Amino acid sequence: MTSPEDLRPLLGILGGMGPMATAHFYRRLIERTPAHRDQEHLPVVIWADPTVPDRTQALLGRGPSPLSAMLTGVSWLTQGRATCVAIPCNTAHAYLDALRAHTDVPILDMVSAALEACRTFQPSLKRIGILATEGTRIARLYEAAGERLDLQIVHVPPATQTRYVDRAIADVKGGGDMARARDDIAAAVGELREAGAELAIAACTEIPLVAGGAQRIMPVLDSASALADQALAMLLPRP
Repeated sequence: MTSPEDLRPLLGILGGMGPMATAHFYRRLIERTPAHRDQEHLPVVIWADPTVPDRTQALLGRGPSPLSAMLTGVSWLTQGRATCVAIPCNTAHAYLDALRAHTDVPILDMVSAALEACRTFQPSLKRIGILATEGTRIARLYEAAGERLDLQIVHVPPATQTRYVDRAIADVKGGGDMARARDDIAAAVGELREAGAELAIAACTEIPLVAGGAQRIMPVLDSASALADQALAMLLPRP
């Protein structure tokens, strides 16, 4: 017999990429849920495996593929009766099609969610700056999604990517100099604005944790928040 618990929507989170990003996404999910008591929040099951091989290194041809480890996580989540799966890691979306091919459970698309959130924020937007890992850049994840929405994607120059963006991400992942990371992201956002971007997306889920100062330069949209909104739209009953 099917129990009421079996019929409840259950969000599966394929996390650990990295741990802080997973915690940030879950916090955003809670904050953005229109709940007035504990019982009104979504049931969630989290598979957080920080040993998943580095996605950027794999895309650069410098390390093993993370796909097998990610498939293991999806399998555990679906066995746990997840209604759909969210992956709070932009770079991992380079493997989205491969993951979807191995399950009938819907896997949300963080990249498309972030760009659609930009359009909701300001319908007239045309040029969007992206703060992402080198892997996300190489995989052209935002370019592909941007073409579908008639949006132009702007990246920082390669030297800025290395000096500021990559260093800030490493600081957050490794518990490094967070004040420097905030300055680095602000500098990168400034360069995106000079390149004509009208808004920036924090397209690596570590970046929102150090993007507060950058918001004074230009609006910075949190891709983790966009993913949380997409999950809530799918799983929460509409009034």
